[in-house]
Amino acid sequence: MSGLVLDGIAKSFGTVVALHELSLTIPQGKFVCLLGPSGCGKTTLLRLVAGLDLPSAGRIRLDGADITDLPAHRRDFGMVFQSLALFPHLSVGENIAYPLRIRGASKADQAAEVTRLLDLVRLPGIADRPVSRLSGGQRQRVAIARALALKPKLFLLDEPLSALDAKLREAMQIELKLLQERLGITTIVVTHDQREAMTMADLVVVMSAGRIQQAAPPVEVYCHPVNAFVADFIGTTNLLQGQVVAPGRLGLPAGEISVPGLPAGGATAISVRPENLRLHAEGGGENRVAACVTFIRDLGATVEMRLDAAGQELILVMPPADLPELRPGAGVFVELPAAACVVLSP
Repeated sequence: MSGLVLDGIAKSFGTVVALHELSLTIPQGKFVCLLGPSGCGKTTLLRLVAGLDLPSAGRIRLDGADITDLPAHRRDFGMVFQSLALFPHLSVGENIAYPLRIRGASKADQAAEVTRLLDLVRLPGIADRPVSRLSGGQRQRVAIARALALKPKLFLLDEPLSALDAKLREAMQIELKLLQERLGITTIVVTHDQREAMTMADLVVVMSAGRIQQAAPPVEVYCHPVNAFVADFIGTTNLLQGQVVAPGRLGLPAGEISVPGLPAGGATAISVRPENLRLHAEGGGENRVAACVTFIRDLGATVEMRLDAAGQELILVMPPADLPELRPGAGVFVELPAAACVVLSP
């Protein structure tokens, strides 16, 4: 099978379980983000893939070959660490050429590859510049170029953009995605930034407490989260608890609504994204509940409104042009469209 396959991978450090048994298949050429809060196991998983640590259980296969016990230096993987780990006493070109030099490449081949890689990361003509004279974004690109020097089978990055300011970070997200698409290298990035994952990934792997909660394309993870953790971690959502009162009918404190795919009986949680809620001046329509405005804030491109619906908080966002004249304390009706209500697993 072409691609990376993790089969029953687990990792413990003494009595501490960092990764419970998990399995994941990453097709060749995909851009994957391991996403989750600090301590969820994403960096541990990346280190196992890189060969820097050995799993306590399970196997790792690449293109059908078992690489579980293969040393890191024989895996031909490129890796960019959070610290970037550039050599401060070497020039840009010497940093990029370093892995080629230790593999015995000729000086002519090294020079040609440095020129090619600097063009690739859009930094032509700076091979002789000291690393100390580079900006944060330039250092990031040099680290990427060095990792690509050996034409790796797999490209691994551990929170590589975390030290950049917000604007440069977003620009580098786009640059990294475009670069990966041009090269077609299977790429795995560790991040705790859900916006970063949604921007770059073909496949988002959401992790928590050493387990994979959901692995799917970004749009699917956002629109169809499998449980409350994923729904809450990816963006902003309304998590509502209710009781199934009839087939397809969920009872909330503020009233009953229609929800497709409800399980039979008992308590159930649903997720409704803020942009899917609709505001009305009158009740009586399908899936409308009464609410009271508690807070309004202007975010520029959107306006966020928080409402109290019989003790449950609702968050609604809309374009400023659609905002009616309302103040905190005003009574309104909020529509929760049935198609936007996602039933969550326990």
